[in-house]
Amino acid sequence: MPVRVFSIAGSDSGGGAGIQADIKAITALKGYAMTAITALTAQNTLGVQGIFPVPADFVRQQIRSVLDDIGTDAFKTGMVGGAAEVQVVAEEIALYRRQHPTIPVVVDPVMVAKGGAALLADDVVGVVQKKLFAQATVITPNLPEAERLTGQCITTLAAMRTAARLLHQETGAAILLKGGHMEGDDLVDIVADETGLTEFFSQRVQTRHTHGTGCTLASALATYLAQGLQLHQAVDHARTYVRNAILYAPELGKGAGPLWHAHSLT
Repeated sequence: MPVRVFSIAGSDSGGGAGIQADIKAITALKGYAMTAITALTAQNTLGVQGIFPVPADFVRQQIRSVLDDIGTDAFKTGMVGGAAEVQVVAEEIALYRRQHPTIPVVVDPVMVAKGGAALLADDVVGVVQKKLFAQATVITPNLPEAERLTGQCITTLAAMRTAARLLHQETGAAILLKGGHMEGDDLVDIVADETGLTEFFSQRVQTRHTHGTGCTLASALATYLAQGLQLHQAVDHARTYVRNAILYAPELGKGAGPLWHAHSLT
């Protein structure tokens, strides 16, 4: 039986990020994907043209509908919408975890789209930090998101280490701080957890086809954790999966193109 992975996130009409990327990644890694959609977006490789929020009560209905019948082996959250939606998502995850306290929860704190559009309002950031982070097993910010969460400027590896430690101390969750926005050919991601700091290195792929990398990484990580891998091994596997998805990108669109999630199936 495949592991069940529940993605709670926004929809990307262009198919490269959000719920669509999550479903593709989970399926490619032999998981069973389920979803609760928090917002609809009109979106393509050039950016986000519009956002249509899903009411909080209907977000709750989607979550309960899935969990009451199918259940899940891992949660992944992405774009969560406004404060009311964040509250609902946090409450429903907490309720399920009372019966399943060891279930992994991967929180991707989606705040800004690849094209620069704001996906999380300033007044919602505090609610995410207080409510949703409290449920997280792993939080996966990129550098702009980590800067917004810490108030620090992160332009060096030393600054990344400091920010990762700080976020781990503040949240109690493991932190996967993604270094993709850093300059240079070397790509470094850092995990901060109870064991300290662990750094993961790779060579940057020079390409414009990176739309949905954060969503894909978080979904892959949730799937590997659901399959029983330990955190560092799951991170290593998820990074490799995303790198290959970039290398096999189908070169679609005029902007930041999507990945090829199905590469692992060939």
